[in-house]
Amino acid sequence: MSAIKINNLKMLFSTFLLLIFFSCQKETQPKADKNRNEITFIGFSTVGGKLGSYKIIKLTKDSINLTQGATSSKIHKKWNSAIDQQTWKKLTSSIDIKTLDKIKSSESLQAQDGMDETFQIKTSKSSHVFVNSYNDTIHYHQLQKFKDQLEKILPKEYK
Repeated sequence: MSAIKINNLKMLFSTFLLLIFFSCQKETQPKADKNRNEITFIGFSTVGGKLGSYKIIKLTKDSINLTQGATSSKIHKKWNSAIDQQTWKKLTSSIDIKTLDKIKSSESLQAQDGMDETFQIKTSKSSHVFVNSYNDTIHYHQLQKFKDQLEKILPKEYK
């Protein structure tokens, strides 16, 4: 074999090894984290009434976004804030992920000019939506505790 063919084979083999090396990825998360089910997002809204009032709150682990207003008077306000990990834990501590499937929703009241209260809770494994679940006297208490904690961190003009 000539020296050129040997060098070409060495280059091909080296390139092949580099491709294999870079295509392999280390697992960045421990396996225990993949099996953990935790809350990643909470949405809470009240919408309806004769004036078309709305209040929409979206929470993630690091932020809170609030939109509030009334369609009849064309009022629209927004408020955003960062939250720390301790605040997130306080807000989510009352919610039991294991019993979320047991919470029952009720009919919408918007058709009769009523207000609908909606919760959207996303976990790392599932998503849940509840409409007017305050009629569920057995399981609603955890959502009420969440609302109480939420009221403590909202500015006065948005309560």
